[in-house]
Amino acid sequence: MDVKNAFLNGDLEEEVYIKPPPGYQHPKDKVCCLRRALYGLKQAPCAWFAKFSNTMNQLNFSCSPHDSALFVRSTAHGIVLLLLYIDDITITGNDNTGVHELKMYLGQQFEMKDLSRLNYFLGIEVHHRSDGISLSQVKYATDLISRAHLSDEEVETTPIEPNVHYTSIDGTLLDNPTHYRQLVGSLIYLAITRPDIAYAVHVISQFMSEPHTTYYVAVLRIIQYIRGTLYHGLHFFASSSLTLRAYSDADWGGDHDDRRSTTGFCIFLGHSLISWRSKKQTLASRSSAESEYRALADTTAEVLHDREIRSLRHSSQQWRGSHLPSSKVSVGDWRAETKPSNAKLPRPDLCYRRLVTVRQG
Repeated sequence: MDVKNAFLNGDLEEEVYIKPPPGYQHPKDKVCCLRRALYGLKQAPCAWFAKFSNTMNQLNFSCSPHDSALFVRSTAHGIVLLLLYIDDITITGNDNTGVHELKMYLGQQFEMKDLSRLNYFLGIEVHHRSDGISLSQVKYATDLISRAHLSDEEVETTPIEPNVHYTSIDGTLLDNPTHYRQLVGSLIYLAITRPDIAYAVHVISQFMSEPHTTYYVAVLRIIQYIRGTLYHGLHFFASSSLTLRAYSDADWGGDHDDRRSTTGFCIFLGHSLISWRSKKQTLASRSSAESEYRALADTTAEVLHDREIRSLRHSSQQWRGSHLPSSKVSVGDWRAETKPSNAKLPRPDLCYRRLVTVRQG
């Protein structure tokens, strides 16, 4: 559903005065006092969200503690969930009567347009199939490819060159860094439905302040890979177990500039991939075991968050966590183990780097 002129529905709590609009006849010593929010007003987003939240509370919806834009109502008849993004609304749930009543009520409170079944939302294409729902960004990826101005039709089989390590001194500075930043920003948004490019995008996004020619070549390689895998995306199975499975791993001192390690994890709900991340750790690790434990801690936090989100359904099914062969995590009873044979001795350059990153004073 789409709310028309959403910000105009907000009620202002502060006194806000504006100059009369051009063409309006008024005394020269008078100004206008706003009764409602206007687009461009700093208070408009907060005023609109407060008005919408109060409206949802009247229908016994509660705001999720995990996402302030997610409203939930659970009754004996089922559950109804509403997700708000500015003026775009997505409604789902297994209580069909509750969904219908919610749409009717919102239509009475605000001027809205019902867009029927969800097929497109914020650049994400939703395909309904017999075995589940698929998400992709084909149109968004096609527009990205055209903006890259590739000179040939070559495609790549991998998003990043294997075993490559970029540093801040590779190549020369780009004459037009804005184009690089626009492409990387688009790739970050494309990674919402493309976990296969998550690590490559993580690497190139570290050089946004001073992009070099070497990094730009890496960006073009990712886009060439996307051109060959244009229709890849996510699939959520309709019939699958509700068991959470988490896989995590970490390199050790993989960044050649600051010797920090990179955490990578992915979390499945049954057979459906629901969460993943590739991110550089905040501190340098003095051993591979330390970097692995940091990765396990990040993975555990994400699993617990996903478990709380899943608990909205009041599911009584059990869940468990697991890890790659090098380590394993059991989040249910808060135990983690790492094979001693995989641990390596501390390296002097990592110890030195860690001392440099500590805040002094």
